[in-house]
Amino acid sequence: MKAYFIVSVQISEQDKRPLYEEYIQLVRPIVESHGGVYLVRTENMEYSPGAWRPDRLIVIEFPDRASLDRCFASEEYRAVAGLRIQSVEASAVIVEGE
Repeated sequence: MKAYFIVSVQISEQDKRPLYEEYIQLVRPIVESHGGVYLVRTENMEYSPGAWRPDRLIVIEFPDRASLDRCFASEEYRAVAGLRIQSVEASAVIVEGE
């Protein structure tokens, strides 16, 4: 069963955006090496009424949950995760399905 990693990102401080951009460049090959495919990665959104208003939305498809878990538990990912933690607020959900 496929696994989807869905992330909403809030860029709270624009001066930290370069750190986040560096993270984006470094994380993509790590995700792809674990079978992850970016389905959506955008800042182009239209909002419905309500409080949820991320600056960026990302949807990554993995072949299965084990691949997703290996990706985000890998040494390579842990080495770059600090850039994301320092630069943005992010919330994520994992969804399994076809």
